[in-house]
Amino acid sequence: MSLAAVPAQAPASPSGAAGASGVAGAVGVAGTTGAPASGEAILRRQRVRESAARTYARSFPIVPVRAHGMTVEGADGRRYLDCLSGAGTLALGHNHPVVLEAIRRTLDSGAPLHLLDLATAEKDDFTSALFESLPADFAAGARIHFCGPAGTDAVEAALKLMQTATGRSGALAFTGAYHGMTAGALALTGNVAVKEPLPSGGEVVRLPYPYGYRCPFGVGGEAGADLAATYVERLLDDPSGGVVPPAAMILEAVQGEGGVVPAPDGWLREMRRITAERGIPLIVDEVQTGVGRTGAMWAVEHSGIVPDAMVLSKAIGGSLPLAVVVYREDYDGWRPGAHTGTFRGNTLAMAAGAATLRHVAAHGLAERAAVVGERMTARLRALAAELPVIGDVRGRGLMLGVELVDPAAEPDACGARPADPALALRVREACLARGLIVELGGRHDAVLRLLPPLTITDEQVAAVFDRLADAIAAAAAVDSAAAAGPAGPAGPAGPGAPAGPGARGAE
Repeated sequence: MSLAAVPAQAPASPSGAAGASGVAGAVGVAGTTGAPASGEAILRRQRVRESAARTYARSFPIVPVRAHGMTVEGADGRRYLDCLSGAGTLALGHNHPVVLEAIRRTLDSGAPLHLLDLATAEKDDFTSALFESLPADFAAGARIHFCGPAGTDAVEAALKLMQTATGRSGALAFTGAYHGMTAGALALTGNVAVKEPLPSGGEVVRLPYPYGYRCPFGVGGEAGADLAATYVERLLDDPSGGVVPPAAMILEAVQGEGGVVPAPDGWLREMRRITAERGIPLIVDEVQTGVGRTGAMWAVEHSGIVPDAMVLSKAIGGSLPLAVVVYREDYDGWRPGAHTGTFRGNTLAMAAGAATLRHVAAHGLAERAAVVGERMTARLRALAAELPVIGDVRGRGLMLGVELVDPAAEPDACGARPADPALALRVREACLARGLIVELGGRHDAVLRLLPPLTITDEQVAAVFDRLADAIAAAAAVDSAAAAGPAGPAGPAGPGAPAGPGARGAE
């Protein structure tokens, strides 16, 4: 499909599911609106000045200059559909009118923008909006602590809170987990590559997370989830199992960076039962799953569990930095200053966050995410039947994952074929060349992760699917041609090869 043929964003619907676009056309080759040389110069300076740890800048070598809704426009005039949404931060997409109005109103009011943890009308309003959105059984009697502006600091706070309350030091965490990059949060994270170069971050017992497609027990499905729960319970009760009573268990109801792996609701209920019976506080990390992302306002609502603490960030700030931990008041054993930070009083983020929470609730965007997510999942699974490089399609709501595999390799006991990270890289490049921003994740960086804003229109859903399907087919065709030999008709220089802004230059 031609880039020039992408439909414009639809006008706002009565449900509030779509905001009017300030950029004509959702994706496509537009006339030059900025000097391409300027954008190229910015990219060159970024490569020289910024650290080797930069990530998204490597994946998407573009210079965004304008954004609205789901559309991002680069300095070269090209437009992209954004299925990354700030790694799930932009629940309402870029520059939503409700968010901008809240920010402008706060700025025009003369309210102080930075007040540490002092009480303000904006903080009070945000806290009210947040507590109104939380599951009633959890919100009743809950306390909130405002943390540094990143989710990883809220994870640190939650862990310190439970260590203080229990007098214990260890933690239970899961394979595939991602909880942040600071020392304590990193110790809880499962990714070996980022942990290996660093000293130990504390005693963490790693437990098996149910992953149907690549079941840690080699059985898959409900049986694999049952085995995972049984393993946890027996390990904790084994006097020779080596597990010292921990300060907490922390888990994600849907693992995001781990490859968009939803935990079965029954398994989550078992984790709640197991921890409650043994006096182990349960922390649920809702940094990426919160604010309607999974088809419910909070992912714990699918299973009905009531955790002891929830870690919240990303979308709660309405696109601005904000992170909190909400917990049962009987764990509030901290002394003043036990967890502090300079940037806990982000007035603009609180105003934008309150507006976002109320807009999502008032317009049923979580429910719409569930409906649209089911529709996208069904289409992707139908595509998997046509393209054997798609090994698995999974997710919940508008948090979707497409795992790419080598279809020529032998499947394992569960029918899963080896992940193909090289193919995933080519697909990401091909997506960008077609005007679609999609990031990778998962154990082998072979999962295409879709995190569109909750305001995605039906027209944009169709455009995302068309571009993604075309990109996967084109990248897979390059593989097929390479396997056929150098004389293949669609080799790396052929029409199926990713090109243009999606090509990854050496850095």
